[in-house]
Amino acid sequence: MKTKDEFLTDVLARLRIVLPQSTDRLIPLHEPTFGGNEWEYIKECLDTRWVSSVGQYVSRFETELAEYTGAKFAVAVVNGTAALHMCLRLCGVRPDDEVLVPALTFIATANAVNYCGAVPHFVDCAEETLGLDPLKLELYLQEVARVSGDECFNQQSGRRIKAVVPMHTFGCPVDLDVLVDVCERYKLALVEDAAESLGSYYKGRHTGNWGMLSALSFNGNKIVTTGGGGAILCNDRQLAEQAKHLTTTAKLPHAWAFSHDEVGYNYRLPNINAALGVAQLEQIASFLNSKRQLAMTYQSAFAGCQSIQYFKEPLHSSSNYWLNTFLLDDAYSKWLDDLLALTNQEGIMTRPCWTPLHHQIMYTNCPRMDLSVTERLAKRIINVPSSASLGGLHG
Repeated sequence: MKTKDEFLTDVLARLRIVLPQSTDRLIPLHEPTFGGNEWEYIKECLDTRWVSSVGQYVSRFETELAEYTGAKFAVAVVNGTAALHMCLRLCGVRPDDEVLVPALTFIATANAVNYCGAVPHFVDCAEETLGLDPLKLELYLQEVARVSGDECFNQQSGRRIKAVVPMHTFGCPVDLDVLVDVCERYKLALVEDAAESLGSYYKGRHTGNWGMLSALSFNGNKIVTTGGGGAILCNDRQLAEQAKHLTTTAKLPHAWAFSHDEVGYNYRLPNINAALGVAQLEQIASFLNSKRQLAMTYQSAFAGCQSIQYFKEPLHSSSNYWLNTFLLDDAYSKWLDDLLALTNQEGIMTRPCWTPLHHQIMYTNCPRMDLSVTERLAKRIINVPSSASLGGLHG
């Protein structure tokens, strides 16, 4: 086993093989690339004064997003969290329900559950995907769940378990086939948190097409950005119409009257943001090619390294490699913070994964299964610079 200094020196040297050698600023974890029609489309919004939640680019972005993902419908909203909130609302999550979510995910996954007045119920992840483990979930449900008619109940809390929300971690799809079977047996609505997985495929089909609904994000650090923004994907026309209605303050169509038929949400994406998204989506093939090239370069630079290994997409998946990810060997995980400190000091932005949600103060009392894999992964994961522009360095 290497000493701490040997370990840190080796990892830093391997990163420098991949990353720019001279820079006057920190190499960011993920920054957007603007090399297409962004200026032209945004200027058109400014020139025509169509900058808010109505305009041709909103409809165009929704149409092109649906075509790209293979979903029948896409509804653009202000951010990924709003998209996930609407997905849960539309699939029937009610106050005091429980929703199964991975403990290792961005906090928005649990927050969206909370917005519905429901309770996050934390489940463990699989080391092969870093996402929700459907096999372990099934064994757990055999112990704690009871199916009555078309509903599932937690025998311990008495609450209804309404839905499960897998998150495709760093762009890597979870094992969706197995999860779909579990959901069918236990009468659970499947809602995909696909915020990080635009451009990722599971067995040849784009993520976001297995659940009743799914949520995408177009934050500034995502594969495609609208500045802020998100979208709801679904394959049911009625659900899509409900999604558009609810996210437009539930206003009934009329030339001038302000009549609303239920409590809605002001969640629609502005036209100026959608214009940026259209221009970005036109370039997504190039972004994905560059990011895959960068991923392969990282893999090559760290080949044969035993202390830290590159996380590769599973055989059944094609990842967008949104964030390049490494797993420290257990013996070296005690030096994760030292590695983070050194790389950031050297101008290379690195980050650990999220603090597991059951350790967040507002969620410490939520129900949960054994989370041993989550706990182990949280001590070993490190993300490294992943911008599409870095892939071009190796073209």
